[in-house]
Amino acid sequence: MSSRKLLSLHRAMRDDIQDLTTRRPVPGPGLPQVDPFLFLNHHGPQTYPPGNRGLPFGPHPHRGFETVTFILEGSLAHHDSGSGASVVEAGGVQWMTAGSGLVHAELSPEDFKRTGGPLEILQLWVNLPARLKMTDPAYIPVPAADIAATELGDGVAMRAVSGAEGAPIHSLTDVMLAIVEIAPGGSATLPAPSGRNVFFYTVEGEAKIGEETVPEHTLAQVGDGDGLAVASENGCRILFGHADPIGEPVVAHGPFVMNSEAEIAQAIRDYQAGKFGGL
Repeated sequence: MSSRKLLSLHRAMRDDIQDLTTRRPVPGPGLPQVDPFLFLNHHGPQTYPPGNRGLPFGPHPHRGFETVTFILEGSLAHHDSGSGASVVEAGGVQWMTAGSGLVHAELSPEDFKRTGGPLEILQLWVNLPARLKMTDPAYIPVPAADIAATELGDGVAMRAVSGAEGAPIHSLTDVMLAIVEIAPGGSATLPAPSGRNVFFYTVEGEAKIGEETVPEHTLAQVGDGDGLAVASENGCRILFGHADPIGEPVVAHGPFVMNSEAEIAQAIRDYQAGKFGGL
C-alpha cells in the first residue's frame, strides 16, 4: 500500500455570520475547491444562552449541487419546498440534493432557542456533474443511531455517512464522507483509493499525516496513493472524505453552482419565476 503524502495546509479563515462563529477553509486563498468538494462552513463550537435567536439561515434557494450537514453539537431543523422536514440532533447528518432547484431553511428548533446550549455544525457543499445538475431534489435526515462506528486501528473510529459498507446514504456520485475520531496516541491508515481526491479537515485537535502535523481548523491537501496514515498525540476529530474528481468548469453565483454563466442566469430566472417552489 502506498501512503499519501501531505502537500499543503490551508488554515480556515474566520467569517462570522451575525453572532454565529464561522470558519471556512475552502474556498480560500490558493484553494478554490477540492473537486468535487466546493465549500465548507464550520459553525461553532459555541454555547447559545437561553432565549437566543438561533441560526440565521432562513429560506434561500440552491441548484446544481448537494449539501451535507453534520450536526456535531446541538440540533438543526430543516424545511424545504420539496416537503422535506425534520429536526436532527447531535451526531446526525442532513443530506440534501438541491439538483434542479429548491428552497430550504436551516433554523434552530424552538426548544433550542428557548433553552440554549452548545452548537457546532459542519456544512459541506458537494458538486454534481453536468449530467446530474438537474436531477430531482431530495432530502434525507440521518439520525446518529444510523451511523455506525468502524474501528480502523488502535484508538481510531470512523463513522461513515456515505460511500462505505453499512453507511446509510448511497450518494449519486459515490462520494465517501465520514467523521473520524482519533483517541490520544491513536493511529491508523484511512481508506483513500488511488485516483480519488481526499477531503481532510481537522475539526478539533491536531492530527499527523505521516510525520507532518495538521493543526486544528486546517484543511490538508494530500498527494495520490491508496491510503492515508494518520495519528494524533492528544486526540482529534476530522471531517474526512474522498471522491472521483468531476473535472468540469465550475461557475458559482451565491447559492447556485453550474457549468456556465448562461446556466447561472437561467437558475436566477427560474427562481424568480417561482419554479423552485416556496416555504
